Amino acid sequence: MRKFLRYLAMLVEAVFLASALGTVVPRPLWPAAMAEGEGTRHILVLKNPIHTDIAVPLDDDVRRRFAFLASAGLPVDAPEARFIVLGWGGRAFYLETPTWSQLKAEPVLKALTVDDSVMHVDVAGAIKEPHPDVAGFDIDEAHFAALLDYIAASFQQGPNGPMVVENAGYSTYDRFYEANGHFNALVGCNTWTAAGLRVAGIRTGWWNPLPVSLWWSMGLYD
Repeated sequence: MRKFLRYLAMLVEAVFLASALGTVVPRPLWPAAMAEGEGTRHILVLKNPIHTDIAVPLDDDVRRRFAFLASAGLPVDAPEARFIVLGWGGRAFYLETPTWSQLKAEPVLKALTVDDSVMHVDVAGAIKEPHPDVAGFDIDEAHFAALLDYIAASFQQGPNGPMVVENAGYSTYDRFYEANGHFNALVGCNTWTAAGLRVAGIRTGWWNPLPVSLWWSMGLYD
């Protein structure tokens, strides 16, 4: 028992050290160069205690790029729609835990090991800034296009395009889609967000498994 506890303590220390180093070591090491038209697109990162999303401003080009959302009944054409909010995560935890009160053992176990993944898409109106759980970034058109490519590539494609998960959603304004990749404790929703930000020309920590570490790294480098 003592040996097990010693190994467990060593594992916790190793994870803590890796997370700390992942926060303070920037990725990439040097800032990305901005293209002409710097700051023409304003994107947001949203967080809660365990998860982060990327919010992309809606315009006609974005609506055309993600036309399949309207086909699934999402109100992207509504006058009050301002953002699509996108996140990648573990299938079991995402689908079976709409609120903390509905937390179950099986989705948690899958989240800590290996699970299939899904994309969650929500439509939002105006999002308040500044706010402790919202970070905004102005990026150029080239990096914005690269971010949209990154997000689009996360959707698993079927014969007719991205595949919606039937009868899954938290409200009438969101949908789940089958996603590419597998979720685990080391490569999760927040590392997906961080990778997307790097594609958009925004530096993050080297490894950001939790929202708090991602937030700290964004504060350090951006």
